[in-house]
Amino acid sequence: MEPSFYTLAPTFPRIREKVRTYQFLLDPRWSSVFPIGRSLLGRGLYAVRLGNPKRFSLFVGGVHGQEWLTSLLLFRFLDDLFFSIAQNRPLAEIPVKKALDRQGLVVIPALNPDGICIALEGAAGAPGREEQVTELSGGDFSSWQANARGIDLNHNFDAGFALCKQSEREAGIFGPGPGKYGGEAPESEPETRAICRFIRTQPVRQLYAFHSQGEEIYYRYGENTPARSPLIAQVLSLSSGYTLADPTGTASHGGLKDWFIEAFGRPGFTIEIGRGKNPLPISELEPIYARLIEMLLAAILL
Repeated sequence: MEPSFYTLAPTFPRIREKVRTYQFLLDPRWSSVFPIGRSLLGRGLYAVRLGNPKRFSLFVGGVHGQEWLTSLLLFRFLDDLFFSIAQNRPLAEIPVKKALDRQGLVVIPALNPDGICIALEGAAGAPGREEQVTELSGGDFSSWQANARGIDLNHNFDAGFALCKQSEREAGIFGPGPGKYGGEAPESEPETRAICRFIRTQPVRQLYAFHSQGEEIYYRYGENTPARSPLIAQVLSLSSGYTLADPTGTASHGGLKDWFIEAFGRPGFTIEIGRGKNPLPISELEPIYARLIEMLLAAILL
């Protein structure tokens, strides 16, 4: 683990450099780093793969701009996995390499790098679209969740999209803004299209989308919720102390885990890390990670 990386918020140059450090640790027969696409502003959407490429879980962070602590959490976990494998040591008493040989892991730490940069840097985080994002935010970027077009990625997936739009209208949301507007059509955004394309072409066994905050786990969506999902959710809850719940209001449809469950009938989960007000302070990273390490490992094993 590189302590200095976890003392500052993850601007895109730091995300890109962190991903590059893993390239020096890779065994190409067993792991890889690769892009799944680019953001609206051309920033790379990176994935890190460990273990079995034919059967793996997918972890996704940084879907919402100001929820950037989820990206740091996943990088923190990757650091420990790489160290455990390199030293041939267990992690939380789990033989990591053996576990990943059976079921691999792909991590996309930051699906919305433009939104993260806007949340952290304001209009400067959206080069070429400074005026647009300033107008959409009213000059206040403290609650920015969307991508650089003002589309909330976690409302832009094809799962109950008409219901999602209805909820938006009932909440008085009619166009792009800092968050909660899902666009005019599902998969309208390059970030959404990139992850959907990746999932459609890969053997993703289970999906875990990390958000903040609330210390809750969501695992249900409609009639395609797999029969084994409640048991997995119980294990995740017991290992983390997080509560099993269901999202409400505008968060009830259009999300990544909703689409994954509906489209593929496989287990999908949203993990709402931490408790407080977004953005969660970076000082919360280590306490959250210490609480969730067993759950993160269980998510690979299940």
